Amino acid sequence: MKKFLQVFIVFILLFATVQAQNDPVVKKILEMGKKDNQVMNLLDEVCNRIGGRVIGSDAYANACEWAVRKFQQWGMQVELDEVGELPVGFNRGPFYGKMLGPQAMDLHFATPSYTAGTHGRESGPAILAPKDSATFERIKGTLKGAWVLIDSLNEGWPLDFYRQKAKIPMLEKMKEAGILGTIQRAKSPLRVLFGKVESWDKLPTTPDIKLDEEQYNIIKKAIEDRKEVTLEFDIRNYFKPGPVKYYNVIGIIPGTKYDDEYVLMGGHLDAFDIATGAIDNGSGFTPAMEAARMIMAAGGKPKRNILVTLWAGEEFGLLGSKHWVEKFKDKLPKISNMFNRDGGTNAAVGLGVTEAMKKDMEKIVKPLADFNPEYPFTLNVRQPGKRPKTPGGTDSSVFAIEGVPTLTFMTKDVKGYDVRYGDTWHTELDYYQKVIPEYQKQTAVATAVVVWGVANLDHMLSRDGLYLPDDAPDPVRPDRRHQ
Repeated sequence: MKKFLQVFIVFILLFATVQAQNDPVVKKILEMGKKDNQVMNLLDEVCNRIGGRVIGSDAYANACEWAVRKFQQWGMQVELDEVGELPVGFNRGPFYGKMLGPQAMDLHFATPSYTAGTHGRESGPAILAPKDSATFERIKGTLKGAWVLIDSLNEGWPLDFYRQKAKIPMLEKMKEAGILGTIQRAKSPLRVLFGKVESWDKLPTTPDIKLDEEQYNIIKKAIEDRKEVTLEFDIRNYFKPGPVKYYNVIGIIPGTKYDDEYVLMGGHLDAFDIATGAIDNGSGFTPAMEAARMIMAAGGKPKRNILVTLWAGEEFGLLGSKHWVEKFKDKLPKISNMFNRDGGTNAAVGLGVTEAMKKDMEKIVKPLADFNPEYPFTLNVRQPGKRPKTPGGTDSSVFAIEGVPTLTFMTKDVKGYDVRYGDTWHTELDYYQKVIPEYQKQTAVATAVVVWGVANLDHMLSRDGLYLPDDAPDPVRPDRRHQ
């Protein structure tokens, strides 16, 4: 009898594996993945037709409308989930700067979002910021109509933002004295983040320029050599009166059997606007959109709901995901997994799963083994860790706090393109051309197959062994034992 049961179990597992490989939806997804993969077309549209997507901007609103239309075009249901509203909106226009005179040169600079522009073209002398009250009193007559060099290294934030670490002596006094703007040195590629505006009555009025440090040092030395330096800037930063509402966009493929259970996939829709948000996070959410398109085109009708989650305001503090988790607390125990992509353009080549999930996931990912030999898809068994108590740097952390499984694809730069996430992160280099098409296509297919498989299990993914008990000691990671 025991031998019969063992043979029977092996037969069932083999049957399930063959069934997964012969799934007509999976077969169609794999075919489209090779011959009709639209993931880069989606990225082209959202980056090169819409652009950088700061919440509160016209571009973000356009991106939401674009995503809604795509989901509807594919036959999906759509929800626009209102997250909140901003007192003031922001749109970035064109900008340029020059150093005039014998050493004339075009200036390489940027300004954070939600900071002031100029009043058209404005030129004036460049001077060094006073370092103490005595110096301020001595030179205050020269400040009106001047561009002031602030000798500290930019970290992306506006000078007067609460997260700006550098303490700038007498910044407000210099503004009151009538300076045209401030100029802070910055490493290249330039990284700029955002300010926050409380109301239309408290709009920022002083341009906050982050200038390539090589040019900054040239200007600084000229001033120290007592040469006259004239700078000219034209910065079109525009504000719009609020309130400006912003939304999560949720595309839905309804479940046919377990209609109160869910699989989530996606990433944040918003992006900084100094570039077009291609790596962060166009490369994250477009594979999920393409995965949904392929599932729909393959005639997929999953057993449980598939939600494509395009989160708002991740860059402003995980606003969209926090809102959704709070609004839908009752759904959290019914989420089989929340797949979130927010880590760059490398190809999805594996998953880290718990021991309790391993058998289910082995069957689900089996069709990916032969899809593309260049990208072998593997499973690693992960050990349980401590459940986080506070949010991290991406939207999945908000779900992890609540105990929701947040399996994330392992990624790899298979062919050595060496696109480093930190080189483009929130910088002027975050453009479409930095994204690797073949990696995106691989990720879209892997996402579609895995999400489809999880959505069609006869049970939710097990949460056993996902997290350690709250009172368990912190696990000792092998790579940290001797640190």
